[in-house]
Amino acid sequence: MKLSFEKSRPGRGSRILPETDVPERSLPDALLRKDAPRLPEMSQGDISRHYSALARRVHGVSDGFYPLGSCTMKYNPKLNDEMASLPGFTGIHPLQPEYSVQGCLEAIVLAERLLCEITGMDAMTFQPAAGAHGEFTGLLLIKSWHESRGDSGRTKIIVPDSAHGTNPATATMTGYQVVNVKSDEAGGVDLEALKSAVGSDTAGLMLTNPNTLGIFDRNITEITRIIHEVGGLCYYDGANLNAIMGIARPGDMGFDVIHLNLHKTFSTPHGGGGPGAGAVGCRRALAKFLPSPQAKESGGTYSFEDPESSIGAVKAFYGNFLVVIRTLTYVLTLGRGGIVEAARNAVLNANYMMNGLSDLYDVAYPGICMHEFVLTAERIKKEYGVSAMDIAKAMIDRGIHPPTVYFPLIVKEAMMVEPTETESMETLDEAVAVLREIHELARTDPQSLHDAPISTPVRRLDEVGAARHPVLKYSF
Repeated sequence: MKLSFEKSRPGRGSRILPETDVPERSLPDALLRKDAPRLPEMSQGDISRHYSALARRVHGVSDGFYPLGSCTMKYNPKLNDEMASLPGFTGIHPLQPEYSVQGCLEAIVLAERLLCEITGMDAMTFQPAAGAHGEFTGLLLIKSWHESRGDSGRTKIIVPDSAHGTNPATATMTGYQVVNVKSDEAGGVDLEALKSAVGSDTAGLMLTNPNTLGIFDRNITEITRIIHEVGGLCYYDGANLNAIMGIARPGDMGFDVIHLNLHKTFSTPHGGGGPGAGAVGCRRALAKFLPSPQAKESGGTYSFEDPESSIGAVKAFYGNFLVVIRTLTYVLTLGRGGIVEAARNAVLNANYMMNGLSDLYDVAYPGICMHEFVLTAERIKKEYGVSAMDIAKAMIDRGIHPPTVYFPLIVKEAMMVEPTETESMETLDEAVAVLREIHELARTDPQSLHDAPISTPVRRLDEVGAARHPVLKYSF
């Protein structure tokens, strides 16, 4: 398929602009660029066909089942988009005076209060633009806390071997040394290994619970106690909050800081490059370090204030505001009971699907899972020469987006499946039937799986080459 730059023709376009209703002004010559930007020149019809053709090549949650493990690719209610499209939210400017955006500030304050109730935190910022950005912000809070107490010897962050890859990357970016702790036989944190890893140099722990194996760590309060006893703080990666929201609160487990992927758990469409929001919550003792500004209410009036010892702004203005509106709509629509039901359905769907496959596929850590589960194709590869990648590509031919493969790294030939709470039993039954069919082909016709996908515009891509040598601009 040709790029828009390749379809461009000089002089072609579709410029239909309304009459200006404000006085015209010209920029000073010093601010004008010397050369016109190299933008594609296309007619409206060609543009429409171009993007329609691109859309047909994309598989999204509106096209079919999308069980991408640990990423929560679920249906997002259209009501949330309607609320986020209201002129009172979309027509504002970030430099407007506070008195003119009282409703928007009220929405931010209300969203903070509700999410703090769900997570067990005391304060929250919506500035970070994504989960990893939230991680970075959260660790800056932890670092500021230690520095404010003159505790400069804390240089290490504990990270389990089952963690999201962003966790060690974030710790490194904030200047910490990463200490990996192995998992035990049940898939949780090995307590003895944790005890031997902590000390006076421990700044904190980064942990997801339930973890990337889909397991809720039954020792979670003991884990956070071990960290607190040596003077460290506990950071909760909220990527997997779907399984426990409204049922168990990270604050009650002993966590001091948390980030939430609002674009996963709280219903802004995930994927496609954004927008996202990695809201960060914390205990009261850390609130004075939160990014500035913070929306506050006093006597019925809303305003922005700078926290006492703020780490400063982490994003221009106040983050992706409309993602917060979608989140607020989602929480208010579901209510206390609906939030709990969504979490329970996420767990129910994952266990239903896992049990429909466990007689053919090996479950990496058998037992009751939470919102996701991890299969291993290691035995299938040894017996039939069919890898997790082969299975994933064959799923594409059958109209299903494959699960996350080869992660977590501690499971060989891993396939991490997250059905989410919004899928019906019929959809799960169809997905189970597809995976059972693929298993039979692995036994009887493995070459057909090596050849997959055959129905896509392109076949298997050089993913390693694309990651290491990306082409990021068009060469004219």
